[in-house]
Amino acid sequence: MNDISRRTLIAAGTALAVGGARAAEGPSLERAGKGADVLGPRNPAREAEDPNTVAPPTTDHGTMPNLKWSFADSHMRLEEGGWARQTTVRELPISKAMAGVTMRLKANAVREMHWHKEAEWSHMIKGRARITAIDAEGRTFADDVGEGDLWYSPSGIPHTIQALESDVDGCEFLLAFDDGGFSEDSTFLITDWLAHTPKDVLAKNFGLPESAFANIPERELYIFPGPKPGPLAGDRMGGAGPIPKAFSHRMLAQEPIRTKGGTVRITDTSNFPASETIAAALVELEPGAMRELHWHPNGDAWQYYLSAKGRMTVFGSESKARTFDYQAGDVGYVPFAMGHYIENTGDTPLTFLEMFKSPRYADLSLRQWMALTPHALVQAHTRIDPKLIDGLSAKKGPVVPL
Repeated sequence: MNDISRRTLIAAGTALAVGGARAAEGPSLERAGKGADVLGPRNPAREAEDPNTVAPPTTDHGTMPNLKWSFADSHMRLEEGGWARQTTVRELPISKAMAGVTMRLKANAVREMHWHKEAEWSHMIKGRARITAIDAEGRTFADDVGEGDLWYSPSGIPHTIQALESDVDGCEFLLAFDDGGFSEDSTFLITDWLAHTPKDVLAKNFGLPESAFANIPERELYIFPGPKPGPLAGDRMGGAGPIPKAFSHRMLAQEPIRTKGGTVRITDTSNFPASETIAAALVELEPGAMRELHWHPNGDAWQYYLSAKGRMTVFGSESKARTFDYQAGDVGYVPFAMGHYIENTGDTPLTFLEMFKSPRYADLSLRQWMALTPHALVQAHTRIDPKLIDGLSAKKGPVVPL
């Protein structure tokens, strides 16, 4: 055997081995007779998280922006007592209306005294915390919040968050902001302000000697260990009285919309009056169940997936549609008025939050629209059997029954 033949056999053997290895490395990239395997490097674990990106449904078409970001890909800011990470327009460029932060505080750790230009809407994922705030009239607010509870801080209102002792050593929560350009690093912090104000000015402002400020921090604390909080009553400071619209809300105490396929709890200014710029829904879908085909007429939807996994196809007009896969810790996004559904593709309940830069929650159901439009017109559009159209329910059902 000459050298050329030997090299040809070796190359062929290598190609077969590589091809076999490729086949075993990740999910198939072929669907309905289309596609081919990947010849270059692959990331099978990443591909397995997004099967509908790797091999899209045949109904996907056209160019749609990315509508998914995982908090696992966000930079983690580590601090003594906890951490924070954010998803903003910098991580998910389509997310212009809203941004989000997940934050972890160990027991007694404090998210220091601060305020934002943006309004802040919060959902407790695990554990417990004490929140405090004061408004421009000197009215005060303090409450303890637990798993599933919400709280809200209007734009410019100063507030604090301190983790309480719990079975998870503090707490973890989601913060949502009504501006996609928000940055957690641009918060107005009390320590940062004091550190950048001349001490003689501080002394004059507070009527104290300059020596009183000898030990103020030289830089922001952001997240830091704090003293163990006492009873809640002791932290209700009085001032000019209580803030008239409570800044906290027990979302899980709401009676949900129930179907055989899951539940929906809607929270907006109708039942949480303080939350004037953000409305939300907490959706739980049983395995195989689906949030019906719908769209929102009052803004973009910013989603946060709390458990399990699912898929969403977003229809963007002009024959554009794209399907995304989501799992716990992911952010989903649906631009204004685009049609979509969310389906539980796992074997455990899928739970997610959907939030809107709006005082009120609103959606439109495709099924209800068809049921309440003259049926002859619907049949002319869809060519569905008129008897089946007549049987469509005219009642909105946010979760399709199993």
